[in-house]
Amino acid sequence: MGLLPATTGPVGDRLLPVAIIDIGSNSVRLVTYDALTRAPTPIYNEKMLCGLGRNVLTTGRLNEEAVRRALSALTRFRILCRTMGVTRLHVLATAAARDAENGPAFLEAAEAACGTRIELLSGRREAELSALGVISGFHAPDGVVGDLGGGSLELVDVRGQVVGQGVTMPLGGLALQDLSGGSLKKAAKLVREHMRKAAPQLEILKGRTFYAVGGTWRALARLHMAARQYPLHVMHGYTVEPSDELSFLQVVEQSDAAQLQDVDVISEARRPLLAYGAVVLEEIIRVGRPREIAISASGVREGLLYEQLDRDQRAGDPLLTSAAELNALRARAPAHGEDLRAWTDRFVESLDGPETADERRLRHAACLLSDLGWRAHPDYRGEQSIALIQNAAFVGVDHPGRAYLALAVAFRHVGVAPERANPVLRAMAGPRLFERARLLGALLRVAFPLSAAMGGVLGTTPLAVVDGRVTLQLPPELRDLNSERLQGRVRALARLLSLDGRVIAG
Repeated sequence: MGLLPATTGPVGDRLLPVAIIDIGSNSVRLVTYDALTRAPTPIYNEKMLCGLGRNVLTTGRLNEEAVRRALSALTRFRILCRTMGVTRLHVLATAAARDAENGPAFLEAAEAACGTRIELLSGRREAELSALGVISGFHAPDGVVGDLGGGSLELVDVRGQVVGQGVTMPLGGLALQDLSGGSLKKAAKLVREHMRKAAPQLEILKGRTFYAVGGTWRALARLHMAARQYPLHVMHGYTVEPSDELSFLQVVEQSDAAQLQDVDVISEARRPLLAYGAVVLEEIIRVGRPREIAISASGVREGLLYEQLDRDQRAGDPLLTSAAELNALRARAPAHGEDLRAWTDRFVESLDGPETADERRLRHAACLLSDLGWRAHPDYRGEQSIALIQNAAFVGVDHPGRAYLALAVAFRHVGVAPERANPVLRAMAGPRLFERARLLGALLRVAFPLSAAMGGVLGTTPLAVVDGRVTLQLPPELRDLNSERLQGRVRALARLLSLDGRVIAG
């Protein structure tokens, strides 16, 4: 849809980026991704708050100043895409352009500005892409996706990779502000009326996850993090208990936005919409009674990219894909990360205790990430690994899982004594994942002195629980690797399991 033919592969050492421009009711945004993959990484992100949807429902027209700002942004984005060597540009338009009588004229001018055809999304199509975005960004999602824009709200059911029937309602922040004449009381009444019509989508939400998509809800989540002094600033995968969220939303509705804690991190143009977003989310929680609210940074744009993948690519695990890409970019020998997956598989299979499927995928991801910090000074490799992993642009992992990944790799560098753990990450991971991170950290501390972080070694040095003892076997050609240091690390691993440890050499 513009520029060059799409491609998914590298050219030399360079990936071919793809870009999406999203012409929304509140903002016009450009996001460029490194390539069309299962876990695309944003390499450039810029938005302009134009307010195209402001007063559309009462005047029937797009505001002239908003149109001017939007066309200016599109012209700028076209130049940026050319500068970045974008191979394919997709441009999407949503509720404002769909509902306004001068929408067709605007779209014609917008296509001239950005140099490519614009896809005008229907409400149903927008709901479908939002659902695909959540599927692309969460591991085995199960719940209802709610995408709140400036002009509309889309609700759609997701179960794994299956997208249900969607519904769209004029409950976006700008639309509510317009229809209610600025009265939150009237806005709440409008929301209740429309939610009654969406009863089928909300009835199936009970006891499941509500996936909140959209800039206003992300802004509310950012304020919620600040109010709760939450230690991690990654938005994707942030989850909230409904009872806690209800009390917070009521504070937002009853307060002047300027007085909210840390509101300065929210753009001034978005602040007036916070209360309207709170009203909508509060009604969804009251009627739908979800188990939790999860914030999604993946939405329509990511859904469009996911839709273009083939069946095998869609079936891939986004976390493992991201971890493999980081392993390829940063590890001394990327093959070593793959060796670690198989080597630790054998050890875990020899244990009596079960490992869940999700714990297995987290362990595999940590193996792929285990050598990220090697370029740092030895005294700071643990800290460097934590900083990289806890803030990485991963999807397909929740915050406890992210804490596990950071802890496991940090333990490899600093040792597995509990007091060495980052206390914030320890609390976030929870008791079970914390102990699993210590176990993997101890395994990594055995593996690296054997392999020197190089591939092709670990397969010849099996480690397993044999006859009630943790046993490392060295082949004859590697028996001289047996040292006090290696024996000490095997014994430290065994102590975590209340077992003895030994090295059998030659």
